[in-house]
Amino acid sequence: MIKLFSILVITCMFLSCKGQQNKSETPTKSYPVTKTESEWKSQLTEMQFYVLRKAGTERPYTSEYNDNHAEGTYVCTGCQNPLYKSEHKFNSGTGWPSFDRAIENSIATDVDYKLGYGRNELLCSRCGGHLGHVFNDGPRATTGKRHCINGVSLNFIPTKP
Repeated sequence: MIKLFSILVITCMFLSCKGQQNKSETPTKSYPVTKTESEWKSQLTEMQFYVLRKAGTERPYTSEYNDNHAEGTYVCTGCQNPLYKSEHKFNSGTGWPSFDRAIENSIATDVDYKLGYGRNELLCSRCGGHLGHVFNDGPRATTGKRHCINGVSLNFIPTKP
């Protein structure tokens, strides 16, 4: 009886985890900018498509924006929605561009269970593109948040050309 109960509990846990995982893979929200998969593929590079449309992650320390210290605005690669101001960027040492806050109303959130536990996923509020995740280990002097962003999901528009 104990073995049967244990098998039942493990099966329920597995099915529950798989159900939660699939939730984040199928977008349920609608966004102002929508395109077909082939339209996105023709507009984005392979890596941009993988990150923005398939919720992938670029390798750490590969983004051209890691060491960018110029003044300006970071926008979504998919739809040019302004996402982050350079004044809120900081060096987190993680290998991805990090910000302590986004421009108001530029970000949507969801919960991502791909690693088997919930993480707060950051999405572009205009096209739903996957940007990265938010963590509570950012600068304590400001928000305490770290928006860990895939650099390929961003374009940078300098204040002074």
